[in-house]
Amino acid sequence: MSSAASTSAPVAHNAVPPPLANAAGRSSRIAPHSHIKGLGLAADGSAPSDGSGFIGQSNAREACGVIVDLIKSRKFSGRALLLTALALAVSHELGAKVPFCPMVGSEVYSTEVKKTEVLAEAFRRAIGLRIKETKDVYEGEVTELTPDRTVSHVIVGLKTVKGTKQLRMDPSIYEAILKEKIVVGDVIYIEHDSGAVKVRRILFIPHFFLASAAPDAYASSYDLEAETYVPLPKDQVHKHKELVQDVTLGDLDAANARPQGGQDIMSVMGSLVKSGRTEVTDKLRREVNKVVKGYVDQGVAEVVPGVVFIDEVHMLDIECFTYLNALLESPMAPTVILATNRGNSLVRGTTDIVSPHGIPVDLLDRCMIVKTDGYTREQVGKVVQLRANVEGLRLGPGRARPDLRYALQLLTPASILAALAGRTQIEAEDIGEMGELFLDAKSSAALIGEDGGFQGGR
Repeated sequence: MSSAASTSAPVAHNAVPPPLANAAGRSSRIAPHSHIKGLGLAADGSAPSDGSGFIGQSNAREACGVIVDLIKSRKFSGRALLLTALALAVSHELGAKVPFCPMVGSEVYSTEVKKTEVLAEAFRRAIGLRIKETKDVYEGEVTELTPDRTVSHVIVGLKTVKGTKQLRMDPSIYEAILKEKIVVGDVIYIEHDSGAVKVRRILFIPHFFLASAAPDAYASSYDLEAETYVPLPKDQVHKHKELVQDVTLGDLDAANARPQGGQDIMSVMGSLVKSGRTEVTDKLRREVNKVVKGYVDQGVAEVVPGVVFIDEVHMLDIECFTYLNALLESPMAPTVILATNRGNSLVRGTTDIVSPHGIPVDLLDRCMIVKTDGYTREQVGKVVQLRANVEGLRLGPGRARPDLRYALQLLTPASILAALAGRTQIEAEDIGEMGELFLDAKSSAALIGEDGGFQGGR
């Protein structure tokens, strides 16, 4: 089939046609939910039929929009939510400033730490702390960097829009400058009290480039392969600057378990290192909470409750569920989102407790449950077309299978058959041949005999 015939053929499932760019050279893996970019809600909170990668599920998306607003307003802490595949969209809507800690239920079964400790760590990582400090700093573009011969001091020239200043500084500052690989043209700030040197732009642009074009235009016209261009500071070189840093209680727990350097909160955060997992004692967590409460009372910091997302929550056992109830009642508790695809099932760790979704009833009573709807055949077709666009595949006309997951799994194998046949798009015959090679879940389950043996070969 020629390419002209392919482009003139009707598009499958009444969806938008896929991009014409050839994606055959793409080697990176595409995640199952990479097409989800958010909830796709309108300004009034209503959900159109399609939006941000979602097809249908309007009621569920509107419900999650309400939950997002509650989390942002910090009115949903210590509450639980039960849903299916909407958690990724919720994380996109919350943004990077709200901690989002995903985990799978089976992660709690570790040989290094206790099950309850894994849950406690996840909760602490989902509680953010936004620290604001006003410091006396020198900030500007480096115009001069001259150590004397004996390195008894170093001359640093800084420039801003409103003026220039030449600083004679301690040799320890020069060591920090060498460590940060600072050169003339970098925009830096130096803390007056601690002498810490921070680089805001690790990028040198010669002045003759800046004289012939606007800096922002130059930065956007070339692939600089560096951090975002930082313009020349507009204030005076010497100023009082408010510094904001976001950390989590889990970070503070780890830093205090392995303290290094100074004991002020900024030094503690700067001492975070990666190492093997160790259990943090409840006593240490209470001490961290006491320090955090002191900073909050002083107005230096604010607590930002985030989200713990536990996928496959039915994998937790009765001990974990009991501990989860206790964590939700603690003073510092994030929002908990639970996801599972189980119906009535036995609660792990018990022999006689059968509960909906494998979750004990006492925890289930505390959950707000998002209502989801089944997909129509037309909606399944739109989802398949959307995934095909993301993976750079072309679909011919035809009807989608009602089993959404099975239909999505057949896309890539069918594209290989189409390529072997010399076609640029997947046709119905390719899907039919895949159906002869593979089974969907329901067909496979139907082949299991009464004795539990598989009868597919009979």
